[in-house]
Amino acid sequence: MSRYEMPFPVTSRSEARPTVSAAADAHGLVAAPSGPARAHLIVALVLWASAFAGIRAGLAGFAPAHLALLRFGVASIVLAIVAAIRGLRLPAPRDVPGLALAALSGIAVYHVALNTGEASITAGAASLILGIVPVVTALLASIFLRERLGTRGWLGLATSFAGAALIALGETGGLRFARGALWVLVAAISQATTFVAQKPYLRKYAALDVTTWVVWMGTAALLVFAPGLVDAVRRAPPAATWAAVYLGVFPAALANVAYATALARGETARVAGTLYVVPAMAIAIAWVWLGERPGALSLLGGAIAIAGVWVVVRRRA
Repeated sequence: MSRYEMPFPVTSRSEARPTVSAAADAHGLVAAPSGPARAHLIVALVLWASAFAGIRAGLAGFAPAHLALLRFGVASIVLAIVAAIRGLRLPAPRDVPGLALAALSGIAVYHVALNTGEASITAGAASLILGIVPVVTALLASIFLRERLGTRGWLGLATSFAGAALIALGETGGLRFARGALWVLVAAISQATTFVAQKPYLRKYAALDVTTWVVWMGTAALLVFAPGLVDAVRRAPPAATWAAVYLGVFPAALANVAYATALARGETARVAGTLYVVPAMAIAIAWVWLGERPGALSLLGGAIAIAGVWVVVRRRA
């Protein structure tokens, strides 16, 4: 891999490689991240769970596209500061198209589609549709990455999806789908595409490098929504603006780096399967942040979803 000059100091950390070999990962010999990587995964899941309440708060003052741009504009600044301090590695020219695909699908398309969908359908319906992300990820990983999830893994995904469905039913007293459901479906497929698209680059680059370039490229794509953003910031209530800042610093910047670190060391489908704990965490966070008290059915669904995730990530005997 060739190196290119950067206006930042290049440190040995940017040379880091995943501890899992590509051959072992390709043959499905690694189940789930462990040790520090598992801690990174937990951080990512908690912060992503908090994003749902943050989006609700942000949409009180911003249009969906403006909220996405402001969120990732903040994230880009945070990652630029980190790059200036720790160093950053340029991708090889042949890797730019793949990273751009991950950026376009995972940043620009996913977040604009999700924000648009959440503005017009119930939270329960949105969470149920997003429940297909680990399944689509597993399918794409089996096709493009030759990763085999196995019978137990698929059983765990099915169990967790059932739990997510109960959460959705419990939160809404029924599911109400509208035009926004199509937007959330687009978001779900986009996120799964991103998880699979960035995996090969996590074998070649440090997770921080991959995340930084993906976020920067995705933010650049979102600049088409820049007109009117300054006026929107001036008119937005402070709570909505601070929610956007929170979304940028934590769920966008920190969580994406943490998730990429875990993804570099685990099977794509198994790591994505842990996303099923997010609705359960989101319920607890929304209870504290927005005062939304969960029902008994939602709590039961959360327990089932967590049990399914345990089955997915449990190491093979």
